[in-house]
Amino acid sequence: MTAVDAAALAAVAEARRAGATRARAVTLGLFLALLMVFALTLSVGSYSVPLSEVPGILLGGGAPQDAFVVTRLRLPRAVAGMLVGIAFGIGGTLFQRLLRNPLASPDVIGVSQGASAAAVTGLIVFGLSGASLALAAFAGAVGTGAVIYGLARRGGVNGFRLVLVGVGVGAVLTSVVSYLMTWADVALAQQALVWMIGNLNGRSWNSVVPLAIALALLLPAAALLAPALDGLQLGDDVAVGLGLRVEHTRLLLLLIATASVAFATAVAGPIAFVAFVANPIATRLTGGGRTALVPAALTGALVTLVADFVAQHLLGAPLPVGVVTGAVGAPYLLWLLAAANRAGRV
Repeated sequence: MTAVDAAALAAVAEARRAGATRARAVTLGLFLALLMVFALTLSVGSYSVPLSEVPGILLGGGAPQDAFVVTRLRLPRAVAGMLVGIAFGIGGTLFQRLLRNPLASPDVIGVSQGASAAAVTGLIVFGLSGASLALAAFAGAVGTGAVIYGLARRGGVNGFRLVLVGVGVGAVLTSVVSYLMTWADVALAQQALVWMIGNLNGRSWNSVVPLAIALALLLPAAALLAPALDGLQLGDDVAVGLGLRVEHTRLLLLLIATASVAFATAVAGPIAFVAFVANPIATRLTGGGRTALVPAALTGALVTLVADFVAQHLLGAPLPVGVVTGAVGAPYLLWLLAAANRAGRV
């Protein structure tokens, strides 16, 4: 090995160490920020609980009235928001990285619209409610993902083709929802709005537990496949040369991404743009080209909890969390499309 080769290897190793150090620092910062927002969510409300009392209440102490408000009323909602954000963050990251397209988010490619259409149909047409309605939303997301994959699979899944197919399928499903809303009575239409916008109101442990179990299975699976995901981003030919089973691995990753989004949507509805922005924010913070699953998951949770806090306490009247995330995410989508158009990619 020549001196030039040794110097190049040393420079690469130093860059990797610097990148790993930055990623760890960003992950720690996101985790601490998430803890702070989580505590504020438990503390602030029409009945305020001192922030300093929250840790003691979570450990079983505190005044009975404070403990009731924190543990019975606010904690399930906060945990649901955090887990939903993690699931959307993971799902959006896998979609965007796998398909090498920043537009390949469940909000854009029709998966979220599938959940909405199934839930609204179940509510208005079949009179479903509770767990059966959540199950319908889950089935709608998974079924829509399968249809989009099947339609886009010809000659191998191409990210651009899948986005186009997903946009078309999503438009059809949105039309279905709009049609059902035109003849639904006012009470049903009000309930259906939850499955069109996304809301964390009234979430209980009954909805949190299934999502927590699902994430306990999906997150390790995503972490195990993350190295393969980095290989797939180099292109199918290079991935095959690295010994990857391209179609098999891609299908597994799509299943994990779709399941993550489906479980999250079944709990809180299709909260707009959380999955869309989590990966770009995490990637910009970590400054690396590798898949940043943990930072993206923490970013998704942080975005969801911050948006819910703003929706509940800072806009005059409580609003669904999806209103806030949509107001923030839509301009970002327009900016991304404009930037891609200037670069000649669309």
